[in-house]
Amino acid sequence: MSVKDKVIAIIAEQAVLEPSDVTMESTLEDLGIDSLGLVESIFAIEESFDISVPFNANAPKESDFDISSVASIVAGIERLIAEQKT
Repeated sequence: MSVKDKVIAIIAEQAVLEPSDVTMESTLEDLGIDSLGLVESIFAIEESFDISVPFNANAPKESDFDISSVASIVAGIERLIAEQKT
């Protein structure tokens, strides 16, 4: 399963949607994911990929991690995985 598919599956689960309902252009707000759902999604992503996401739930705007859309989340995860391998 690709990073993209895995991230979409995790986000879809949080949003109680089918993965097919989640597009790369979707925002978490579009999908009805609130701040608690976002934190749970980040934890699930960290566990799935065995990475640490630089995201501060108390100050999401100050985080280095872009959560503006599903595409930006996938790109961020791919970057973290690549950095971890070096």
